[in-house]
Order: sequence, then C-alpha cells, then structure tokens
Amino acid sequence: MRNNSSNTGNTLKYSFYLAGGIGLLILAMILRPFTIVNAGERGVIMKFGKVQDQILDEGIHPIMPIVTTVKRLTVRVQQNTFQSDAASKDLQKITTELAVNWHVDPSRVNKVFQQVGDQEQIITGIITPAVSEVLKAATSRKTAEEIITKRTELKEEIDRFLKTRLAAYGLIIDDVSLVNFAFSPEFGRAIESKQIAEQEAKQAEFIAQKATQEAQAEVNRAKGQAEAQRLQRLTLTPELLQKQAIEKWDGRFPMVIGGNGSVPLININPSNLASTENKK
Repeated sequence: MRNNSSNTGNTLKYSFYLAGGIGLLILAMILRPFTIVNAGERGVIMKFGKVQDQILDEGIHPIMPIVTTVKRLTVRVQQNTFQSDAASKDLQKITTELAVNWHVDPSRVNKVFQQVGDQEQIITGIITPAVSEVLKAATSRKTAEEIITKRTELKEEIDRFLKTRLAAYGLIIDDVSLVNFAFSPEFGRAIESKQIAEQEAKQAEFIAQKATQEAQAEVNRAKGQAEAQRLQRLTLTPELLQKQAIEKWDGRFPMVIGGNGSVPLININPSNLASTENKK
C-alpha cells in the first residue's frame, strides 16, 4: 500500500512539474521576453511607448515583457520611383520620372521612427515632397534644350540637393537616376522642326562651301595659265623664234610668198645664195 501511494505521489509531482513547465513555456510565448532582429534591420526600443536611445543590432535580444516593445525597421537600400511635373527656365512643361535609391541611417533609426514613422510614412511624408521640390528647383534653372543636352549635369545637381535635404531626417541617398523626360507635344514638334532646319542649313552651307571651293579652283587655274603665258612671252625672243623656225624648216620654199616677196620667219640673203651657187 505504501509503495502504491508513493508512486502516486511521484506521479502527481512529475505531472505538476510538467504542467508548470508547459505553463511557463506558454507564458513565455505570449509575453516574449526576447526579440529577434533580422539581417538588414535595426530594432527601435520603446518602454511604455517612449522611444529609447538604444538601438538593437541584428540578432536575438532579451527584453522585459509588457514594459518593452521593439519596432523593427529595415536599413537596406530601397528603390522608389517618383514622377513630378515642373517647368523649365523657358516655361516649357516637363514631366520627370526619377528613381531614387535610399536607406535609413542605421545610427539614427530610432530618431527616424520617432520623428517620421515607418517606411511608408518616410516615403509619403518626406521623400516624395522633397523630390518634387528639388526637381522643380533644378529644372527651373535650365531651358528645355539644356535639360536634354546637359542631362548628366542636371542629375548631379538633383543628387546633391536631395542628399542635403534628406540628411536632416536621417535618410541617406545612395543614387539618383533620371529615368525619363516628357515634354508637351508642341515642344516636341518645335524640336523636330528645329532639327530639320539645322540639317537644311548645314546642307546649304555645304553646297555654298563647295561652290566657293570650285570657284577658287577655277581662279587658281586661270592664274596659273596666265602666269605660264607671261613667262612664255618673256622667254620667246625674235632670235629664239628664228632658231625654232629654222630647225623646223624642211628645206623647201613655200609655194606662196608674201606680198613684199619675203619668206615668213626666214631671212635668207640672195647674195649669199648666189655665191653658194657659183661655188658649185
């Protein structure tokens, strides 16, 4: 009888311990005396709703249930695309699509949550109006043509201003990309007409330049011929002409003699001719 009662007592004791352990486990699961911060996150500690200075890094951390709660915020790089309407310096309407890579400063995540809120509130309350204002300010300093031709310069300007503006809220801008510009249809037609006019002007300039070059070439050829003729006149003396005529003479007199009885270009002395015949 005593052994049976002893066994019964031990069984009850073990059952009590088991029930107590299960109860503590359930209570721990309900109250969660620990928290886990995942990779790429930081934990914001709040005691009775008040944000604390301590920030929890990645990993498991013990906390005081009921009194302490933890809000986890991502500090990974986020990308959001924004679209905003603005006007250029020459009052052309421009719709700009801008992609922004950003993340929360890990060392200021508690202040960001306290002053702004979670990720959705950060985007709608801080980044969106900042992007719109910076875009309008940047595009208003350039004409529509400069916005197209100086795209890199405009991107760098927006990047610099946006970093300065959002740094005050604990947000870090990693990169800014100008995805697209959209102008009014009227401006598009004006740009097309201007390009056509520029091409026509370049074509006309080419034709005029070609004509000028051809005219100059003709002048140069004419000057060359005139110079050659001038030099030829200087070198053609009467003696040289006489010598050339004699060298080309075939020994026969022409059938026709000039009116004065002389042979052209050949001056033959009759006395010399007579003496030559007598010698024969």
